[in-house]
Amino acid sequence: MSQNSKRIVLKFGSGILATPRGTDLDQRQFARLTREVATLVESGHEVLVVSSAAVAAGLGALGLRERPEDLAARQACAAVGQGRLMATYTQHFAAHRLPVAQILLTHGDLDSRIAYANIRSTISRLLANRVVPIINENDTVAVEELRFGDNDRLSAEVAILAEAKMLILLTSVDGLLDASGKTIPRVDDLREVQKFVRDEKGRLSVGGMSSKLQAVGAAVEAGIPTVIASGRKAGALVRAAAGKPSGTLFPAKK
Repeated sequence: MSQNSKRIVLKFGSGILATPRGTDLDQRQFARLTREVATLVESGHEVLVVSSAAVAAGLGALGLRERPEDLAARQACAAVGQGRLMATYTQHFAAHRLPVAQILLTHGDLDSRIAYANIRSTISRLLANRVVPIINENDTVAVEELRFGDNDRLSAEVAILAEAKMLILLTSVDGLLDASGKTIPRVDDLREVQKFVRDEKGRLSVGGMSSKLQAVGAAVEAGIPTVIASGRKAGALVRAAAGKPSGTLFPAKK
């Protein structure tokens, strides 16, 4: 990588990858987001994507109109949807001549010293070959992810594992909002903004803003600056990666 390039972890939530009804994947969103990721790769950055939406993809395949309430049904949706999710990423990244790789993780993998080292080595080799890793929690066996977090915490753990220089959480809002609904451009102390947290969740989203701030806390404590920005606004991702105003910036702790 060049001096100005960096390793970046992106987190794409279900709210920005699924259609408005939440019963399938939004192809226009995938086309735009993969195009912006390709722009970052062409600029010399190494990019990892932590992606939700396996359950949403499974809903469409199984003809369901609502997210199931029972765990077994959600896991079935994830099992069906993960293949569709990867096929969609493969198709859209192929338009930019970028191959993708699937990595499914559980907390057990990250707790194992041997597995942790192997994951890190695999990621490094993939990035060296200009492959975009698409990382998701193994929803069919990882009960925690289907109940908490929506991959927010996983994205922070991946950023730490991969020794990333930036973590960007893309969501359906413009960033962390204050009491009047305006975006807070910069937060240096998470304790000062807890009162603004509205832990509202979309129909397909497991984690709310509280989950994202927990992920932010883990990343910035590890020295990784983090941004929460809109995944529905064109260019927000590229601006955030370039250090330009986009969403809410959480500077790393020294």
